[in-house]
Amino acid sequence: MDRLVVPFSTRAEFQMHLATCLSHAEHTLQMFDPDYDIWELGHSGTDAGLRRFLQNGGRLQLAAHEGKRLERDAPRFLRLLRDYGHLIEVRRTSKSLRQLTDSFCIADQFHIVRRFHADHFRGEAAFNSPQDTRTSLERFLTIWLESGPGLLANSTGL
Repeated sequence: MDRLVVPFSTRAEFQMHLATCLSHAEHTLQMFDPDYDIWELGHSGTDAGLRRFLQNGGRLQLAAHEGKRLERDAPRFLRLLRDYGHLIEVRRTSKSLRQLTDSFCIADQFHIVRRFHADHFRGEAAFNSPQDTRTSLERFLTIWLESGPGLLANSTGL
């Protein structure tokens, strides 16, 4: 598969590229969004894709500023967290990171879907392109290290 970079500007395009990114993941998924409002983590198709990924031993890391929408609107994701809590870690960003407004999903350090600002749909998807994931991956690792425990399988509180 050759490197592919695709700009997008609509919700439907974001959802399509996100689904593609999730389907390419084999080992790691690293995600950051202020609240995952439009990610459809509670959608049956997303749940099925994430379950397949986790059943094959994949590891999922999510970082967010807050998780009230996940707790309220994504019961499938909460069940996924309960069922695969040993492979999923969710962290809540510290107050010093609350100004961050981008949004991205990185699969296996090789594929990425990113929105430049979480309030807008404009962004790009890059597949088979480790060079396009590098900056966001470094950003994610910094966010991850400066974040604390979030949503747990048996309690809420992201």
